Amino acid sequence: MRWTTSLLRSSATGLCVLMLGASAAVPANAPAASPAAPAPVAIGHPLPDVKLDGLNGPARLLSSYRGRPLIINMWASWCGPCRAEAASLERLAWSEAGSRYTIIGVSADDYRDAALKWLKHSNATVSHYIDHNLVMEHMLGASTIPLTVLVDAQGRVVARYRGVREWDSPQSIRWIEDSYAAASRTKR
Repeated sequence: MRWTTSLLRSSATGLCVLMLGASAAVPANAPAASPAAPAPVAIGHPLPDVKLDGLNGPARLLSSYRGRPLIINMWASWCGPCRAEAASLERLAWSEAGSRYTIIGVSADDYRDAALKWLKHSNATVSHYIDHNLVMEHMLGASTIPLTVLVDAQGRVVARYRGVREWDSPQSIRWIEDSYAAASRTKR
């Protein structure tokens, strides 16, 4: 069975929608649909440890980011809204407000070369990784991209934001800070 990826873009929402499906013919007497993709990790629950395959740096375990709040951005080189917000994530990472967090990107590209080409073009400085076998996409709930996921210092999912955003804007910084503050209050 060959898997294909389709893209639908909505300029109104600024979302790239991933639709995953099999392109092989299915016999009429075939059993019901195959099992659904695993559910994303719920808010308040820890992300499982996975090995991240480095694009602009070495491979690293996701758990190695524990001890500091983490912002994970799922993107793809072919996703216009993802490309549009990339510079604001870089600016956030290098700002005083962003210095409180670690920011990483995870590419949903099927081809490493496409992701590397975009990173070179964008002059990316934050660490980026490429997803394999849809592991991070499923774990983070990336049915649409861009998707940005806030993770606390203990590795628990705090919040998800779907769509493009100017991440270094005062409103975005306030949303990030409020999300982490709300999560810390609920843990008490």
